[in-house]
Amino acid sequence: MDAYKLFHWLRKVVFLVIDLTWKIFSQTGNIEAYLLLKELEDEPQASEHHSPANSEAATQDTNL
Repeated sequence: MDAYKLFHWLRKVVFLVIDLTWKIFSQTGNIEAYLLLKELEDEPQASEHHSPANSEAATQDTNL
């Protein structure tokens, strides 16, 4: 499986997990499910901005 297909497959999986977490929260009102939902929603945004080149540069910046 090439990187492009893997990336899109992972995005679908993340969407399904977010959808399931929302359903659990909306039916139970469980605050932990809500907090997990918010954490999952923030995660894809962070990973979209990191390419291998960007993460290498970030590693170099933190090692200064």
